Amino acid sequence: MDNQLKLNVALLRRRVPNLTSAAKAVGLRPATVSNLCTGKIPVGRAEVKTVVALASLANCTLDELLIRGNRLEMIETGIKVVDLFCPLVKGGTVGFVARSQMGQLVLLNELMLRLQKKGFKMIFVDGADDEPDAAEARSASDYVCGNAGEVFELLNGIKKKEEAIIIADRAIVTSGELFKMNEQFGQAGFPEITTFLYDPSGEAVDAEDPYGPLDTLIPFDLDLATRQLYPAVQPVKAVSTLLEDALLDNNHLSIQRRARKLLRRYREIRVLVNNIGQDKIPETEIVLYKRGQMLEAFLTQPFYVAEAFTGLQGEYVTAEMTLSGVQKIIDGGTDSLTPEQLKYTGKL
Repeated sequence: MDNQLKLNVALLRRRVPNLTSAAKAVGLRPATVSNLCTGKIPVGRAEVKTVVALASLANCTLDELLIRGNRLEMIETGIKVVDLFCPLVKGGTVGFVARSQMGQLVLLNELMLRLQKKGFKMIFVDGADDEPDAAEARSASDYVCGNAGEVFELLNGIKKKEEAIIIADRAIVTSGELFKMNEQFGQAGFPEITTFLYDPSGEAVDAEDPYGPLDTLIPFDLDLATRQLYPAVQPVKAVSTLLEDALLDNNHLSIQRRARKLLRRYREIRVLVNNIGQDKIPETEIVLYKRGQMLEAFLTQPFYVAEAFTGLQGEYVTAEMTLSGVQKIIDGGTDSLTPEQLKYTGKL
């Protein structure tokens, strides 16, 4: 693991403005570059000419672009679906992908609240949107800045810069403001700052129009939101460098992969059940179907920020307890229960 290669994404962020457009201009597929940056495609499987082109774009050597070993740290959130399928990278960039009414900004507000309790300082970069939930995130932040320059000046006065989190509208990427900000940070020798990028536009991000280099991608799912299974994070499509580069312990990686495999198969069987009925499905598949239902229910969770609306007390579930509960469901330890018994619970 210590010898595993990965891209120095922070370097790319600082040196290449509008990476998507820059990559396309030199003949690279933006989706490929994005997947390399998130770890969805291992660097070892990339074509040499692709890596060389990226080094050229960043005006650096291959030794600077490629780094070895596990230098990344996970921020535990206590949110089951996030910690299991798309764990946050400290100092990384987190992107939310959702259409309207999927609970994107509710999850953002919940993450802010939980991480503030851990000592992180929230810096909200003011945008032009007037989303009510965005206004809530703004008011809950420790600081509000109008632009990258103000963020830079603010961070100059914060001692523990690595415990700062920037919250910004995704438009900060397309405008080039995020690049300018990261470039300033790099020139000043700041540590990597964790950044949350939300998208209030309600438009799903196309594969050819990614956020840019992301360490964690949190996609939302219309089907889950329609069935009021919140947080409506799509676990099968979620991405984290910590998982893709196998930078977490083997137990976490193994359970996450088994859970993703079960949910993927469950979704396929669910389509069949809805079309031809459960009676025509083989019993072995029905067992997987029911366990998938229970896992899907278990991944819902009461939020602190929603207590007034749901009447349910928010719960913090450690990553260890999440893994234990998920493994129990996968192995059949909850076969005597119903999905309703697991919905909106904390630890199993």
